[in-house]
Amino acid sequence: MIEFSDVKKVFPDGTRAIHDFSLKINDGEFVTLIGPSGCGKTTTMKMINRLIEPTAGTIYINDTDINDYNIHELRWDIGYVLQQIALFPHMTIEENIAIVPEMKKWKRKHIRERSKELLDMVGLDPDTYMHRRPGELSGGEQQRVGVIRALAADPDIILMDEPFSALDPISREQLQRDIKHLHQGIKKTIVFVTHDIDEALALGDKVCLMKQGQIVQADMPQQLVLHPESQYVKDFIGERQSPWQTAVDVIVGQTDSNIITKTAYEAGNYPEQGIVMMKDQENKFSGAVVNGQQTDNVTILENNLPLYKAVDIMQDGHQDVYPVLKQERLIGTLTYEGIVSYLRREMAGKDGGVQ
Repeated sequence: MIEFSDVKKVFPDGTRAIHDFSLKINDGEFVTLIGPSGCGKTTTMKMINRLIEPTAGTIYINDTDINDYNIHELRWDIGYVLQQIALFPHMTIEENIAIVPEMKKWKRKHIRERSKELLDMVGLDPDTYMHRRPGELSGGEQQRVGVIRALAADPDIILMDEPFSALDPISREQLQRDIKHLHQGIKKTIVFVTHDIDEALALGDKVCLMKQGQIVQADMPQQLVLHPESQYVKDFIGERQSPWQTAVDVIVGQTDSNIITKTAYEAGNYPEQGIVMMKDQENKFSGAVVNGQQTDNVTILENNLPLYKAVDIMQDGHQDVYPVLKQERLIGTLTYEGIVSYLRREMAGKDGGVQ
């Protein structure tokens, strides 16, 4: 989808912002760019839609050099969300959402339908919000409108430049959940710049940690935490990354006795007592078998859920086993025994291996 090949950026004053930058972002992937101030993450993102031109190297979108696209069409086909939101204050919310679709000469009826659909998608009632102006909305509501305005013309790529950093902690956490849920539904390719390592780890399918214009490590969040490739990565993540902040998919095992296949269930090969989870041939979650009976009435856990939040959900539930899903696929199960075993291993490691 997006590929950086040996990209460099030197500004007119001689500042070397980006050098030897090569990265592949797959179709539908959520990639977070993280690093200290001045490391080049925003410059990197702005080169995708040519707000900044690289000095050397090539950036491809769908295997085509971005310089081969008409620059206006390129930008119309890439959604862009800023920290400052930049909604037009004199326009209604509907008019703000309609800007790019109108440039692309969509029909008015189509634009109105799209506006209603997007407002519903982020929990803003169209009848209530379409005719309001930005000044009548809270910061969190304005940022939701900023996100859906970027989605209005149905672009394949969304660029997000520290969009939640100016919000209060409660609004920020809610919007993080919303954008992760939204991404799972719309399957767009998202490049998200942040200075917050917890946000980067929580949102990204892939996290790209940068330093002085170069990639230090680009990896899945769990790999970054569990297998840092340098002392810099360890220091950046920090000791504050406690076991309770670990995503649950780090804890679940590769083999799991609490999972059976749908084929095994249909053949009668399942326990008569207790609870097991079921998956089909594509590893998609197919419900549970409780005391020999199939049911869909089970609480599930998303793979990127921090352990402390998972425990809160488990305490409110009545299951011995909880399925862990990543985009509908069953990747493992979580139990209290598994959590205790994980925490014991973590504590043993911190104490130098003493059991």
